Amino acid sequence: MNARAFKVKNVIIRNTTDGDCAFILKTNRENVEVLSPMSKDDFCNFKNRAQLFLTVEVDGAPAAFLIALREGVETYKSENYLWFSKNYEKFLYIDRVVIAEGFRGCGIGKKLYSRVFEEAKKMGVPFVTAEIDTVPYNEASLLFHKAMGFNEVGTQTVRGGAVTVSLQAADLGL
Repeated sequence: MNARAFKVKNVIIRNTTDGDCAFILKTNRENVEVLSPMSKDDFCNFKNRAQLFLTVEVDGAPAAFLIALREGVETYKSENYLWFSKNYEKFLYIDRVVIAEGFRGCGIGKKLYSRVFEEAKKMGVPFVTAEIDTVPYNEASLLFHKAMGFNEVGTQTVRGGAVTVSLQAADLGL
């Protein structure tokens, strides 16, 4: 199913439930080349420590998910999260956002990020942060983040030198 070939009628963004586990693990696995792997234990850990763990349904079908963490999650050892922890006092870090094949290009990413910005403002968090691969180059993600108001605030090489990322932040003006 290609989202561009049909009109999206009903988009629901909701908190992730245990019933979403199979979809999230499958979708993460299908996109693992640009993500960290996720096990069922990881899913459960994210449900317990993420500030936002959202699932998107389009016309009743699961289509995407997003995980975002606040500062201060001492048990989370992501190299990129740790960089933001050292450089920002308060932030909401988008750990991953994944839109399933067939649902890309119909505005789900923009709706998710708008929701993240809204939630961050409610919490009084001045920065939403994320990282985008530059080696390998992820042009679509870089352009999307720029359009959403993100700016590069640093770079680093991660995963044992295999990946270089642009560390980015959107200043919410709080």
